[in-house]
Order: sequence, then C-alpha cells, then structure tokens
Amino acid sequence: MATADVALDRLDERALVEACLEGRPGAFDLIVQRHQRTVYQLCYRFVANHEDASDLSQDVFLRAYRGLRNFRGQSSLGTWLYRIGVNVCLNRVASAATERALASEPIAERQFVDDSAESASERLLRGERGARVRAAIAQLPRKQRATLILRMYHDMSHQEIAQVLGGSVGAVKANFFHALGNLRKLLGHEDL
Repeated sequence: MATADVALDRLDERALVEACLEGRPGAFDLIVQRHQRTVYQLCYRFVANHEDASDLSQDVFLRAYRGLRNFRGQSSLGTWLYRIGVNVCLNRVASAATERALASEPIAERQFVDDSAESASERLLRGERGARVRAAIAQLPRKQRATLILRMYHDMSHQEIAQVLGGSVGAVKANFFHALGNLRKLLGHEDL
C-alpha cells in the first residue's frame, strides 16, 4: 500500500518523513505535533524563559523542515530533532551579549528574588537556588552544558547523548564528569 493510501497518524517516523518529502499535506504538522513538547522542553532547559523557548522551538522545526531531505534515518527522528535543537540552543546561548552578561558578574553576588513567594521562605530559597544553578549551567562550555542538560533534565543515556551530539560515549562521559566538577566550583558543594 502506498504512503498516500494510509492515514498519516498511522505512519511510523520513516514513512512520515517520506510523506513530507512527497509533499503530503499535514505530514510535517504531525511531526511537529509528535515532537513539539520534547523540543520545547529541551529549549526551555537552555534558556529558562517560555517566550525564548517557544521561539527556539519554532526555529528548530523550521530548520528541520528545510533540512528534511538530509534526514538519513540512521537515528530516530526524535534524536535528529534533538541534535538540531541542541545546536540552535547552543548558538543562541553563546551569543556575545549573553556570554558577556553572564561572565560580567560572579554568581555568588547575584540576587534572585521571587516577589510572588515572599511569604513562603522555602519556595523562595528553592527558586533562588534554581536560578543560581541555571546561571552556573549557562557558564559551562558548550559541550558540557549540552551533555548536562540532556543527561539531567531529559534523562538520556550516554549513548543517546552521543548520537545527539555526534560524539563518542567516552566523550559524553568525560563532558558530564567535567560539567559536574565545574558546577561544584561555580556553586560550591552546598548547591549540588
């Protein structure tokens, strides 16, 4: 049975990509629908801002649409989208303005106050700690940052991270180890 004869929602990833390449209406929309949440969550972990994460997610899917002919099927479509997402996010986070803003002020001197939770001291402390951790993660080198986010926030295995980042499992393990060490240096032992 030809791809055009089967309902889109019944297609597996490979057949769905083929349907997109054939110009079948709604095929790419279904890819977006299936992967939108995970791509958004990935982007949010990098920028910690809903508007920026939404913009980055759109950029990921736009790049995926433009590069769909380059998808070879050697990995899952989700892994391919993660790779595009990591690259888009790292490029955004590495912009000169962001790097200068983060590097100009030591983390220990930053004050993070959640005005909506002033009466709940534990919630305030948790929010401040989370903000400090996100700021420290943003200061990590690109590969370490990506490895840490994929491992800790997306619960990906070392093998999956290696596929997303295009490296070896050994490199992923080393990047993760160094990322944790650098976070300890940036935050001190009490925040980890």
